[in-house]
Order: sequence, then structure tokens, then C-alpha cells
Amino acid sequence: MNNLQTQNAGLNTIDAAEEKAMKEMVKEKYAAIANQSMDQNLSSCCGATSSCCGTEGETEVYKIMADDYSQLDGYNPAADLGLGCGLPTEFAKIKVGDTVIDLGSGAGNDAFIARRIIGDKGKVIGIDFTEAMINKARANAEKLGLNNVEFRQGDIEEMPVTSNVADVVVSNCVLNLVPNKHKVITEIYRVMKPGGHFSISDIVLEGALPEKWKAIAELYAGCVSGAIQKQVYLELIEAAGFKNISLQKDKEIIIPDSILANYLTEAEIKTYKMGKVKISSITVYAEKPATAEANCCTPGSGCC
Repeated sequence: MNNLQTQNAGLNTIDAAEEKAMKEMVKEKYAAIANQSMDQNLSSCCGATSSCCGTEGETEVYKIMADDYSQLDGYNPAADLGLGCGLPTEFAKIKVGDTVIDLGSGAGNDAFIARRIIGDKGKVIGIDFTEAMINKARANAEKLGLNNVEFRQGDIEEMPVTSNVADVVVSNCVLNLVPNKHKVITEIYRVMKPGGHFSISDIVLEGALPEKWKAIAELYAGCVSGAIQKQVYLELIEAAGFKNISLQKDKEIIIPDSILANYLTEAEIKTYKMGKVKISSITVYAEKPATAEANCCTPGSGCC
């Protein structure tokens, strides 16, 4: 696959009205999540609320995507909504004094862990699409007395950040919620300093999901139907200009039959399993070359 084919594979194939509706659905769903407990969120399919996954008493059964943050320095339970699918900050090679951007920062979980590493001389910028999440994160930062952690509301397809700012970009189970992955990845390239790098955890696929799932908005907001093929995901990163791309973690996600039954018939479940679809949580590392020629541009200029 050449670069043009790779980029086109990562572009959304829905029209503008559908894309807007999808984004509004994600915003509405995650606004509700912002006001729930971690246990409520973990009891759902992949950290997003839904009626599909049982009661709070079944929470342990359904911790199928979230990883345990509690042992990391800087962990704050009030900021952990159980929405992630990895531990990108653990792998991100963040240093004292770095400027870190956290995409889809939620209630601030990864941002506060990054702050613990960068110290007083660095800076963390969290970006989130949902006003309720931004408010929750800002309240958490204020309680912690952190003056160099900032949360900005915005679309990560057009980040409210100038170019060449970040030493490190992290993100945890967010890009799968964005219809246009190519645009987000080129934005990451734009905001990153030459020589900077990212560590991003996300959900990817190998094999084709049941067609029915692609039409279920609930599964889109819950990570699964918004994911793209693993190989295409990695090719989009390469096409944007990143180098030294590597997988820091690759964990297969097994969805229990009790969850599948809410979306598929018994026969469809059997077909799904025979199709050998693999849903994985991956953590990807990549670097922007120190002498990079930009493959992207300032938002609004029309060239991306």
C-alpha cells in the first residue's frame, strides 16, 4: 500500500452530517460518563457506559480493556474513570521538564501521572472534546494544587495548540473514537517538536468485524466499531512522517459471550468466532525526526 492509499484508508468514508452526528454522540455519552464512578464505567463493554454489560456487581467480569493505574506515581483515584485500554504514560519516556500533550485527557488521569514525572519545570496540556470532562479535570487539578497542568476543550482533529510544542504526546483509547484517524495523526505530527515522540494506546482490529456492529452507535462510543485495522493504523503513522515506530504492548481483547449476546444472535456469535477477528489493545511508540520536513500544517490553512 502506497502513502496515498494508506491515507485514504484512514480517512472517514461517511459524509459531514454523519461525522458531526457521531461526534455529538461521543460528546453526549462521555459527558454522562464524567459524572459516574469508575466502577460504573468498568462494568460496561470497554469503559464506556451502556446497558449491555450487566450490573455493578459484575464489574470484575468486564474489566476487559482497562489496565490498572493504581501502582503508578501520581495516580489520583478521582481522575481515574476506567476508560483507558493501556498505560501509555508508563512507556512514554517522559523526562523532567518535558512538555506533554494528553489527547482525550478525560478527568486528568494520564495528565497527572505525566505531571509527576515532569516536575515543576515542565508542562502538561490535556485536550478533551467534552466540556464535562474538562470541568472535572480542572477541578481535580485545583484540588491537587497543580499550576503547570492545563486542560483545553477542543477537537483533536484540530488541536488548540501551536505547532512544535510537545516533547511527548500520549493518548489512551481515544483515536478509535475519531472518524478521521489520518487527520489526528497529522495533527500529532504538527504539534510535536522535531525529535519528539509519542506513546499512544488504542484499540485496533485484525480481520473484519460483523457488519451489524458498524451500525451500532453504542459500540462506536465504546471503542470497538470505531477501531481500524492494525496494519492500516501503523501505516498511517508512517505516512505522516514518523520514524522508529514500534509496538510497546500488544494485548488481545476477548469479549465475553454475555456481552456479544447483546448485539449478535447465537449463530452470529459462532460466525464471529469462526472468522477469527482479533481485537487488540496496542501501545505504539513513534518519533518525529529531528530534522523533519512537516507533513502537516496549521489548522485552518486548508493544506491537510
